[in-house]
Amino acid sequence: MNTIKFTSKTTLRLNRRPYKGYLIGDLPPSFGFDQKFDGIDDKGQDKFKYGISQWFNYKGLTWIKS
Repeated sequence: MNTIKFTSKTTLRLNRRPYKGYLIGDLPPSFGFDQKFDGIDDKGQDKFKYGISQWFNYKGLTWIKS
């Protein structure tokens, strides 16, 4: 069973895992993609940035695992 415990106005614990709530205009820049091409490193290998691809909406905020 899922248990939600609010620790403050914008943080909660869902099954003992901390989450932080964001308003839609305050989402971090890495939100909404799995990985993004970020150029080529010194060795000629492709570099990727990993973003935030898992979240849920609850009570008007978008919750992302901290």
